[in-house]
Amino acid sequence: MSASPNAGMPRSELPLTDDVPHPSRWALYHINVYARWVIRRRFDVRLHETANIPKNGPVVFASNHIGIIDGPLLAIFTPRPVHALTKLEMFEHWFLGPFLRWAGQIPLYRFGSDPTAVKMALRVLREGNAMGIYPEGTRGAGDLAHFNRGAAYLALASGAPVVPVAMFGSRDPGGGISSLPHKGALIDIVYGEPFRVERVGWPRTREQVGHVSGLLQKHMLVQQDHAMALTGRELPGPLPTEENDD
Repeated sequence: MSASPNAGMPRSELPLTDDVPHPSRWALYHINVYARWVIRRRFDVRLHETANIPKNGPVVFASNHIGIIDGPLLAIFTPRPVHALTKLEMFEHWFLGPFLRWAGQIPLYRFGSDPTAVKMALRVLREGNAMGIYPEGTRGAGDLAHFNRGAAYLALASGAPVVPVAMFGSRDPGGGISSLPHKGALIDIVYGEPFRVERVGWPRTREQVGHVSGLLQKHMLVQQDHAMALTGRELPGPLPTEENDD
């Protein structure tokens, strides 16, 4: 699907990102095969329609978010190494924080602007690599009803295609916010048709980003419906009422 809300807008190079480091790459490129073997000893993970993933060049993977293991699954099983935006609170743990940085993930402050995270994401894309993002911003039902604009912004700023990702089975129905699926659970990961938009140079308006975000949300909903039909799976439903990820 293509969107062109920006005809006639000025074009320029990507924003400068030399003042931020590229996230660590070593772990993503060297331990994923072993990590997949370990995870598959507990869960039955199946990938679908990986032909939709561009083989090279920048790409944004935009996934629904239903369970605590969605991030590791996206980073470990996607055929291309993925640097995902991950909530800052995860990096405050004495062990998990250093591990996530070593694994190439990017800390994101979710409750306000975070220029450093945005620049790191754009640097990843500038160098032709893959970013991961969760437009819902939080774990929940995974139905994309709440949809933040970050994925649309990265697409507009970089021109990278956005590949929708639909996760099924990474949280059991009725499971809590930090629960793992039962042992032997079938986890389906479906990669949808890419969403493409022309890159827009500075300035990018809120209206442009909002318009493209709406188009992307509709595209992801269509792709999620297709993924449900393909796999015969359903989403797990909302989190227990007393739990949320905010």
